[in-house]
Amino acid sequence: MTQEPLVIVGAGMAATRFVEELTKVAPGRYAIRLIGAESQLAYNRVLLSSVLAGEMAREDIELKPAHWWRTANADVISGRRAMHIDLDVRRVILNTGESVLYSKLVLATGSRAIRLPIRGADLDGVHTFRDVHDVEALARLGGKRVLVIGGGLLGLEAAYGLARRGAQVTLAHVMDRLMERQLDVIGAEILRRLVEEKGVNVSLNTNTTSIQGDVRVESAQFADGSTLEIDAVVFAVGVRANAELAANAGLEVRGGVIVDDGLATSDPNVFAIGECAEHRGVCYGLVEPAYEHARVLARRLAGEEECYGGSVTSTNLKVSGVRVFSAGDFLERDGANSIICTDPRMGVYRKLVIRGDRLVGSILIGDTTGALDFLNLIRSGENISAFRDELMFGPIKKVA
Repeated sequence: MTQEPLVIVGAGMAATRFVEELTKVAPGRYAIRLIGAESQLAYNRVLLSSVLAGEMAREDIELKPAHWWRTANADVISGRRAMHIDLDVRRVILNTGESVLYSKLVLATGSRAIRLPIRGADLDGVHTFRDVHDVEALARLGGKRVLVIGGGLLGLEAAYGLARRGAQVTLAHVMDRLMERQLDVIGAEILRRLVEEKGVNVSLNTNTTSIQGDVRVESAQFADGSTLEIDAVVFAVGVRANAELAANAGLEVRGGVIVDDGLATSDPNVFAIGECAEHRGVCYGLVEPAYEHARVLARRLAGEEECYGGSVTSTNLKVSGVRVFSAGDFLERDGANSIICTDPRMGVYRKLVIRGDRLVGSILIGDTTGALDFLNLIRSGENISAFRDELMFGPIKKVA
């Protein structure tokens, strides 16, 4: 049986999970080739904060060893960049001039860190926190004065990792609370205190307007006119989908590569998954939706009528000693009400948001017991009336 040539541009977490899923449901059907710009095999980006903090080694976060890829009949082309897609000929042209032909093409090009368009953003000493090379650079900042810009998930993890390396860290966030997209006011305040106990100085309502220095970073200036003397800056203000390759090929692109419920782009032979994909107006930028994309697309390419309907997202903060989980809608609106259990002295805050007889949101800080149960209930929309009174204290025991 002749194998159909399937090319994947991108060799990260989404691509790895897709190959894993595809070889389960359609073993031997495709001759798979992955094109990866990074020189190393795929690694777990979620664990980069643990590498930065010195809690894990770089080799510990490799997703699959080389022999696994060979067993999966996948040819991994590392250290080469896809430069152009010829949709008519169905080929991908690499930076080496090579052409790779495909019958089906999967774009898993991920996203890149955003740098604020402010003066001094290109100075020596300005970093992002996105890949292993960033982590290697940040690990050398022990003893330095470092400003981390951004109080979301990545900013907190970068700040903690740098503090563990011995850096003097200030985290500046333009909003009035940390992780404002995932936490309410009470939960965010508890988190701020816990983070400061880890050696990070948190500055809220702080808008960084410029970075000063002749060649290297020397100070930062803020909107209120104040300045801070520093040796380095880390931007952790979000990501942007890597969609230029698709756009230049003529595929439909907005914030990301636009896909339908089958993860197909505007060309029926080209698909997109993970952080580069935009589905129903949303670019998720998270691992779990990427894994859902991978599962759905693998089954579709195996001939099944599987569809992707969107993801209910959750967030887990991996700062050592600070456990945070958030999922669904954490605001009391549209008739929703909340159940709250809190002990600020112990750094514990548990909030469940219920609408009707269904769990729609959850925030857990300090004690994340039951997080997976809560996430599954939010995603399924299951009626919780039979065990509502016991829900907060889990594990959930359902009435038959």
